[in-house]
Amino acid sequence: MNILAKLFGRSPPIRDTGDLALFIDENAAFVVQKGIYEYARARAGHYAKVLFGEEGFKQAVEVSRWKAYPLGLAMVAEVATEVLQERASLERQAAVLSVSKLALSAFDRWDVPAALDETTWRELRSELSERLERISLHPPKRAMDVPLPFAEAYFALMPIHESLRGPDFPTLKSYLQVTLCNVHDELTKRLDAPAIAAELGRQG
Repeated sequence: MNILAKLFGRSPPIRDTGDLALFIDENAAFVVQKGIYEYARARAGHYAKVLFGEEGFKQAVEVSRWKAYPLGLAMVAEVATEVLQERASLERQAAVLSVSKLALSAFDRWDVPAALDETTWRELRSELSERLERISLHPPKRAMDVPLPFAEAYFALMPIHESLRGPDFPTLKSYLQVTLCNVHDELTKRLDAPAIAAELGRQG
């Protein structure tokens, strides 16, 4: 992003699959990390500064955010699939296949995180692949409905002991719904649909 875009808050158009893969990667990380930090901060209240300074909590956050990252990829990828269908007039199966490849390529850019072991990282990739394949098994969803199958798994990864979580699941689910709607809106505005459709057509 150039300096003018940073100053005036303008994000560049998404003109090729490399741009789209980066969008999926960055937004997947943003969705899950923001939720983890905001939830932990809200539960800790006045003790948030102390909690965030504890080494044990930092390690727990690292585990949570890396385990949640594939969930973020699956959610953002599904939103991107719907946008490609809407804007680039792609058939559903073609859109699912194209976006799934990009989401997996985003995952594969990362080495095994220090917070996880290689076996766990491989299992997370396998689960991501299965979730991406399932997108084609149902009709297109509204962005606000995309997180519903993922919300419980995401909530279970919060780095706060279960006994201290309270009845917070609906709030976290709503956070995911609102955030995925925002992702949908941003991608819709930034996507250069003709350029993406042309590139995918050449690849096909």
